[in-house]
Amino acid sequence: MSLSRKPERKSVFLTGAANSLTMTHMRIGVISDTHIPKVTSRLPEELTAAFQGVDLILHAGDIFAPSVLDDLERIAPVLAARGDDDEGPIAADRRVKDKHILRLAGRTLWLVHDKPYAPRSPKWLANWWQNRLKPEQDEYGKPDIIIFGHEHRTFKQHIDGVLFFSSGSATFPNYVSEPGTIGILELGPDTTETRILQL
Repeated sequence: MSLSRKPERKSVFLTGAANSLTMTHMRIGVISDTHIPKVTSRLPEELTAAFQGVDLILHAGDIFAPSVLDDLERIAPVLAARGDDDEGPIAADRRVKDKHILRLAGRTLWLVHDKPYAPRSPKWLANWWQNRLKPEQDEYGKPDIIIFGHEHRTFKQHIDGVLFFSSGSATFPNYVSEPGTIGILELGPDTTETRILQL
């Protein structure tokens, strides 16, 4: 991917279980399941223009190569979830965790690879999210947004007041090697908007 080199950015994230960024408006690029270099050699060229002006890029896993995050980081700061196929150097990358818990523009956001199961029964709905936290991760409580990947298809649904959002795969949609989809998440003081972009 030929990306113009930007000056190095200072990290705007805190260390620890939860990360916090106190901006009232954010435009976030969402990408997942790139599988590079297994299914293609590089990110689609259209990605640079599509993510122009984002404040942050979130990769929902199955990255494979650290160079993917390096290329994305030339556009904006990057955090990534560890996918079920992310092993070796990518699993040890400082930007990659099994789960990121972020506080962004007044929302609690989880970035994971596999979509958490949320039960439909009212009996279990109230506390389903608590079973997916370690005690040290509960600083922000119930998530407002969960960004996930793994399924290679787009998904947007509100369940128990939580927005579940997947941008699909940028390079391997429906397990076919071709340009796929990415997402944009826009957070304002009272608004949350998502868009899917075809590459």
